[in-house]
Amino acid sequence: MSDITIYHNPRCSKSRQTLALLQEKGIEPTVVEYLKDIPDAATLKQVIEQLGITPRQLLRTKEAAYKEHGLNADSVTDKQIIEAMVASPKLIERPIVIKGDQARIGRPPETVLEIL
Repeated sequence: MSDITIYHNPRCSKSRQTLALLQEKGIEPTVVEYLKDIPDAATLKQVIEQLGITPRQLLRTKEAAYKEHGLNADSVTDKQIIEAMVASPKLIERPIVIKGDQARIGRPPETVLEIL
């Protein structure tokens, strides 16, 4: 098992490109297909801390679930955002690569090289 993990959506071109970039560097990460193996709230909180961002910054705002959950309101708390991501994992920006206590979102894919 690798010490590098990628939260991956195989249908996403950026996610596929990021995984391919890692593999080109000789890295076989642990692949978590987060739409099938949905991270719980505690895991998401940890990933958000590793990214050094707020829960709102991890949201995919163009997903239908963003409006369905009313996440565009300023009054929505971090806890509510994380709960919405657990309920609708399509809301989670991807891909996310984690190594140790650091993480990066692979947009663009080369961003993940900062932590390798």
